[in-house]
Amino acid sequence: MRVKKAVVVITGASSGIGRATALKFADKGARLVLAARSAGALESLVHEVRKRGGKAIAVPTDVTDAASVDALAARAVEEFGRLDVWVNNAAIGVFGRITDVPLADIRRVLDVNIGGYIHGARAALPRLRAQGSGVLINVASIVGEISQPYTAAYSMSKAAVRALSVSIRSELQLDGMRKVKVCTVLPAAIDTPFFQHAANYTGRKVVAMPPVYTPERVAGTIVSLAARPRREAIVGPAGRLMVLQHKVTPAKVEAAMAVQVDKTHLSRNAPAAASTGTLYEPSGHSSKASVSGGWQGKRRTAWRRMAAAGTLAGAAVVLWSPALRRCGAAGADAPQPPP
Repeated sequence: MRVKKAVVVITGASSGIGRATALKFADKGARLVLAARSAGALESLVHEVRKRGGKAIAVPTDVTDAASVDALAARAVEEFGRLDVWVNNAAIGVFGRITDVPLADIRRVLDVNIGGYIHGARAALPRLRAQGSGVLINVASIVGEISQPYTAAYSMSKAAVRALSVSIRSELQLDGMRKVKVCTVLPAAIDTPFFQHAANYTGRKVVAMPPVYTPERVAGTIVSLAARPRREAIVGPAGRLMVLQHKVTPAKVEAAMAVQVDKTHLSRNAPAAASTGTLYEPSGHSSKASVSGGWQGKRRTAWRRMAAAGTLAGAAVVLWSPALRRCGAAGADAPQPPP
């Protein structure tokens, strides 16, 4: 697909990965339909896109409302005449032990992160099928492969997103829709406001777990998938290494992940009161709707401790092991070793 002049819908576009992706598509000449709960944050993004010479409209949308999401797709076709790329990106999170997080908050995370993606797929796919082409991109996470402690709802939702993509691809294959593609993106820890926005019942401040990669890195991957779709794309060398090692030594990787989340994802020095974050309402301040969360470069010391502790010990051996190659890691869609 040619990205220039492609019509792209992005949910969760107000901040973080969604906002970075919108700007990256704008730089490539795409026409954008931007969705999120916060109208003010979307309008500031539309202004930024237009300053770069791009075309964009804002459509405030609650992804848990199927009718609202379908209206979003209809607005894209009404405004630009077609729909080429749909990026399911809107997501929320909650930190806390499974027994400490209120059930309502768990349901809310699943409703947004799974239900919102289902609504997006149901809105986009009939229009892509009618055209006979297009790309659906679902943003999942590394935790969809390797779950973390204190993030059960979020980890479950991202595993479900991967399953959703596989199911949709299978249906399209059976129907002979060869030019309608479905891709899944699995970012590692990304420098976004997500950690400030998340609900928290741990009693400790949530911080980004190192190593932390830029949102622009994920945005670049999403744009490349729109142009050249493939099944899955992992963003971040550490994430690729962890996924590869998890396939061979799952128990060790899961144990190491548990320890490192406790040591580096939750501050030992900064207590935090229980909070629902932005689960039910956006931040309300468009000035806070930024791409970055301010984490990049601040977690290097912690990453060195993590590496020294052996979280990725043996990864180089795993990368080149005959057993792993037999599992298909050398396939076209497999994550590649970092440079």
